[in-house]
Amino acid sequence: KLQRPIDVSTVHEMYMEYFKDAYFVNVLPLTQQPKSASVSGSNYVQMQVEIDQHTQRLVVTVVIDNLVKGAAGQAIQNANLMYGLPPQTGLTNMGVAP
Repeated sequence: KLQRPIDVSTVHEMYMEYFKDAYFVNVLPLTQQPKSASVSGSNYVQMQVEIDQHTQRLVVTVVIDNLVKGAAGQAIQNANLMYGLPPQTGLTNMGVAP
């Protein structure tokens, strides 16, 4: 629950700034909602922020592929870190749907 009124564009900018260097995280434009088909078969994350004006709660919607972004992707990303490779090595496949 929000402690004070805030504009959704301000929150969106905060999320964009926070995740700007997160290779696999895509904070979508304000009016675009995440689609699981867009990340299916990939290690990518789509994210959107909204504010429920009725309850004054921040709503964050996130979609992932629970196999690639889940345990399998984590294993590859951790192995990359252990061997000094860039974290995205072997994980840059895009989702199966646009």
